[in-house]
Amino acid sequence: MKYITSHYKKINIRNLKVAVLAIIVSIFFLPSFVPFEKLGNNMFTVILNSREVGVVSSSEEAEEYLVAARRKLAQSSEELVLVESELETVGSEVLWGKVDAPHVIMEAMAQVLEEDVKDTLYRAYVVKINEYMVNLSSKGDVVMLLQAALNKYGGEGMYQAEVHLDPSRELSVLTAEIKSQEDAAQEAQETVKLEAGIHAELTEAFAEVEPIAEKDFEDYDLGIISMEYGDDVEVVEAYLREEDLTELNTAIEEVTQDEEMSDVYEIVSGDTLSEIAIKTNIPMDKLIEMNDSLEDENSMIRVGDELVITIPEPKLAVMRQEEMYYEEDYEEEVIYVDNDDWYTTERKTLQEPSAGHRKVVAIVTFENDKKIAQEIIKEEVTYKAVPKIVERGTKIPPTYIKPISGGRLTSGFGRRSRPTKGASTYHKGIDWATPTGTAVVASCGGTVAKAGWGSGYGYVVYINHPDGRQTRYGHLSKVLVSAGQTVSQGQRIALSGNTGVSTGPHVHFEILINGSQVNPLQYLN
Repeated sequence: MKYITSHYKKINIRNLKVAVLAIIVSIFFLPSFVPFEKLGNNMFTVILNSREVGVVSSSEEAEEYLVAARRKLAQSSEELVLVESELETVGSEVLWGKVDAPHVIMEAMAQVLEEDVKDTLYRAYVVKINEYMVNLSSKGDVVMLLQAALNKYGGEGMYQAEVHLDPSRELSVLTAEIKSQEDAAQEAQETVKLEAGIHAELTEAFAEVEPIAEKDFEDYDLGIISMEYGDDVEVVEAYLREEDLTELNTAIEEVTQDEEMSDVYEIVSGDTLSEIAIKTNIPMDKLIEMNDSLEDENSMIRVGDELVITIPEPKLAVMRQEEMYYEEDYEEEVIYVDNDDWYTTERKTLQEPSAGHRKVVAIVTFENDKKIAQEIIKEEVTYKAVPKIVERGTKIPPTYIKPISGGRLTSGFGRRSRPTKGASTYHKGIDWATPTGTAVVASCGGTVAKAGWGSGYGYVVYINHPDGRQTRYGHLSKVLVSAGQTVSQGQRIALSGNTGVSTGPHVHFEILINGSQVNPLQYLN
């Protein structure tokens, strides 16, 4: 009996050892338990955006699971998703502990990220035209915007807008191109050769020697023959927020609608302010308001002067060429006959012009709606124009300078209040106040016509000039030249004074053209 009891004790001890061993093995080999080691933290609670999402055995695992969760969220949308992810792991050292399966943690992370999506960025296309930019949601919208600019000028159905990668740019930038239906069809047939061998060579040879017959008016295919954009267009892909995108219809209106743009108009021979207002379609009062050099509709303008004007232009310019037929009255160019004995200010009409009439086919170039060039390719004159023939001088005319140094302008040319008894209410020259004895010089070289007393002028000098003009210098204190004497420009002819009908020491100066006084300030250099 004692033997049996001792045997059973041995069996129980063995079973106990086996059980302990089994527990130890399970601790080391079962994946849901963390082995206890005296190495510090060996189990970590994972917190994502302040929410607990599971337990892992290391911080590195948590970071790997977050990358996988972000990837899963990105794959669920075709757009670019922005989401903040603040990952935190809280470690602890445990003997026994259970970690969560990877897919459980990743799903929990993905749910947190989806709830915390900050923004969704949509694939978009940024269109840049000069300084103007607009964001569109698709490449198709970009093409439709560019096409709308062509359709405004009749390109619909004939010319197609396209965008292609710009080979000259290092970055991925698209650029706009316009292709005609004819070009597209030709490209499609480039690979198809209808003739080959000797037959093709003979056809080409005959084409070279065959004379080109002159076209009749009805043989021309009138209409648009080319279109291109007048501004550089750049298109780049980007990811933008939905509120940053522009509706296609709004973009088309912004790009194609005409806006008032500043420009410069150069005055040509024959222009008047009223004609310029009609040419530029700008009201006279607005034209005067835009230009400080203009006081009113009677302001003087000169050939070569420039005026600020406004013209209606869209943001995207379109250049086009049209083959056009029209009939018109026309004028021949003026024929000039040079006369070396005359000044350039002198001219005489030898033959009056008369207009002719012609039928024309021309290639006309437009920038938007503005005609900028024309090339006549066929012309038939109904009756010929007679040109205007003008004889003109070639000699440079003499110049005029101020007759004194310094001085203060006290009385201008034109109507005035009578300054003193006996003075005129219409001043025929200009006055500069200056001390008595100031040197007075010849404004221009010439021959002295009068030198002496001149009644109301006091002491006076008259000088005749080669261009037919005359200058007068009045109220002098002393005359230094005599009649018939030749003087040069800048030569002293008198001293200023206060003689004749005068209110104080000054010089009175006149310029006469064809015997009539003019405003000297308009002729002085």
